Amino acid sequence: MRRAVCPGSYDPATNGHVDIIERTSKLFDEVVIAVLVNKNKKGLFSIEERMEMLREVTAHLPNVRVDSWHGLLVDYCRQHDIAAITKGLRSVSDFDYELQMAQMNRELSGVETLLMSNNPLWSFLSSSLVKEVATYGGDVAHLVPELVHERLKERLAELG
Repeated sequence: MRRAVCPGSYDPATNGHVDIIERTSKLFDEVVIAVLVNKNKKGLFSIEERMEMLREVTAHLPNVRVDSWHGLLVDYCRQHDIAAITKGLRSVSDFDYELQMAQMNRELSGVETLLMSNNPLWSFLSSSLVKEVATYGGDVAHLVPELVHERLKERLAELG
């Protein structure tokens, strides 16, 4: 079985993330969305909330499952028999960083990294930017899945 992982913080998931996940799901038998657990960083959404939203927005993809991880991604890949990491590239600066990471991961474990160009519609998009715009009342409905948009509005109202 060919397995790939789509790692990230997904705080929150954007349409760019979903695009890469959907495209990866066409190339592999199983795709794991691995949500990064970073105990040093407080996210807008908890790990559990992010995982729940990702499960809901990818429910139409039968070969996709959601999990979380902490530590080295290559260790997670070894433990789960995953041969490839897929990442989206928005810009040249993404490429510079991701190329180094891909080479390090391959050196450490033999795990390959597939760097996929993002859909140009989402080339400017990041979770951080979505949160910032939404915090100041900007409309981000067209940048994130509908479910994520609703949860984002609720969370920001709670923090109000």
